[in-house]
Amino acid sequence: MDNLTRRALIGGAAGAGLLLAGCGSRSEGTSEAPKQPRRGGRLRLGIIDGERSGNLDAHKPLGTGSTIRGFAMYDKLWEWSDDMLPTLALAESVEPNANASAWDIRLKPSLEFHNGKTITADDVLFSIRRITDPKLASPYGALVSPVDRDAVKKLDERTVRIPIRESHGFVALPETWTNFGGIVPSDYDPVTNPVGAGPYKVDKFEPGQRATFKRFDNYYKPGRPYPDELEIIEFKDQTARIGALLAGQIDLANAILPEQAGLIRRDARARILTSQTNGWQSFDMNTKEGPFADVRVRQAFRLLVDREELVRRALQGEGRIANDLYAPQDPTFDKAIAQRRQDIDEARSLLKQAGHEGLRTELVVGPANVAAALVLSEQAKRAGVDVRLRQVDAATFAGPARRSWEISTGGTLGVPWLSTALHIDAPSAVSNKTNFADPRFATLFGEALAQPDLAARAQLVHEMQRIQHDSGGLLIWGFANTLDGVGPRVGGIAAERSHFPTWRFDRMWV
Repeated sequence: MDNLTRRALIGGAAGAGLLLAGCGSRSEGTSEAPKQPRRGGRLRLGIIDGERSGNLDAHKPLGTGSTIRGFAMYDKLWEWSDDMLPTLALAESVEPNANASAWDIRLKPSLEFHNGKTITADDVLFSIRRITDPKLASPYGALVSPVDRDAVKKLDERTVRIPIRESHGFVALPETWTNFGGIVPSDYDPVTNPVGAGPYKVDKFEPGQRATFKRFDNYYKPGRPYPDELEIIEFKDQTARIGALLAGQIDLANAILPEQAGLIRRDARARILTSQTNGWQSFDMNTKEGPFADVRVRQAFRLLVDREELVRRALQGEGRIANDLYAPQDPTFDKAIAQRRQDIDEARSLLKQAGHEGLRTELVVGPANVAAALVLSEQAKRAGVDVRLRQVDAATFAGPARRSWEISTGGTLGVPWLSTALHIDAPSAVSNKTNFADPRFATLFGEALAQPDLAARAQLVHEMQRIQHDSGGLLIWGFANTLDGVGPRVGGIAAERSHFPTWRFDRMWV
C-alpha cells in the first residue's frame, strides 16, 4: 500500500451576458509585487456572495463567501493540488485496507490549532462525526455519508481508523472530504469558538460586509502565510467590485464573468489571471421519461450541437470543448474515446428512427447558462428541433422539480471522476438530474469504489465512461476557464487547473 499513500490513491459558469464572439485585449497589466515572498501587509479579496448572511461554520458554510472564509481558517487532512486532485495536507500518511473499506489516517506531528492546542486523533474523530451528524444537517455530510460514524476509532494520539458502512469500499474518501473537511477541536463552536488550523485566524466577522483575519504564526507550513492580515470584503454587484479592484481598494477579485473581463484587460491597473480548469457546462437530459428516455434522441442531441460555437459564444472563448465526459484530469480518465463532432444529418436520422422528427422540447435554464441555452436553441433548429427556453430562479432550479424536466442546463466544478459521479449520475447520486440508471454501470461503480489499485480501477472507469459516452444523460459541451482579477501588489499567485488561485491564502504575498 506504500505506492497508494504517495501517488496512486491521492492521485486518485458562464453568465447570462451578451453573446459576444470576442473578449477584448489580452493584456495582463503590470505587477509591482516582489518576485520573492515577503512578510507583512494586508491581502484583500473582494467577493460576491448570494447568501449575504454568511457564517464561519467549517462543515455547514452558508454561501460561497463562507466557503472562501473556510479556506483561510480551516485546514484539512487533504488539500487540492494545482491539478484539482487531493494531496496530503494535515495527514502524514493514509492507508486504506485491501478493498478501501477501512482507512488508517495518521496526522503530521506537532500540529496546532489557532488557540495553541495540539491537534490529536480525538479532534479528527470529532470533525468527521460533526459533519456527518444528522442534527447538524450539513448538506456536505452526504459526501462522506458512507463513513460509519459510530465505529470510527482512535488508534493512538495521531492515528484514527475510519471504517466504511457495511464494509463497502470507498476509494473516493480523500476527494469527498477535502472541501468541507476542516479539522476542528473537540470543543469547537462556529459562533463562540471558531477555531481551526488554517493559515489565518479570525479577528472580526461582520456578516454581509467583511471578515478580517490575523496571521497564524504556528501554521504547519514553515514560513507561511506571508501577509500579516487578510481581509475578505463582500460586494453587492460585479461593477462595484471591479471598480474597487481598479482603484486599488482590493487586491483580488475571484470568478470574474467573461463578459466583464475586458474591463480589466483594458486597464493597466490590474490583470486577468486565466486558469484552464475542468469545470464543465452541460445540458442534462432526462433518461427516465419523455423524449430523452430514448437513447437515440440523446445521441441525436449530442450530434446536433456545435461545441466550438458554444465555447466561442456562450463562454466568449474562455474555455475549451468537451466530449460528454467529466474529470479529464483524473488519472483513470479514458483519453482514447474519440471526440464527438457535430453531424446534423446523423442527428436528423436518429430523431426520425426514434419517431421524434420535428421534436419540440422545453429547456429549463437556471440563473446562469442563459447564453448557452440561447446558442443551443439556434443550433437545434438546423436539425429541425424546436427548443423553447424557460428560465427559473435559483431556488426552483435546485428544487425537487429538477428531476422531472425533459432537459435543463447544468455543470459543476472539475473534481475527480469518482466524486463527480457520486454527485451526478452514479447509483445513489445526490443530484442525479438525468435519472441515469444502468445496471452494468452500477456494478462497475461499486467495484471501482472498492479498488485501491489505480491501474485496476482505471479499467473499470474506462468501461463506465464508454457507457456514459454512448448512452448517458449528460451532454457536456465545454470546460470553462476560471477568470480572476489580480491587482499589481500580489505575488505568489499563478494559474492552476483548480478553480481557486485566489483562495490560496498560504501562498500569496503583497
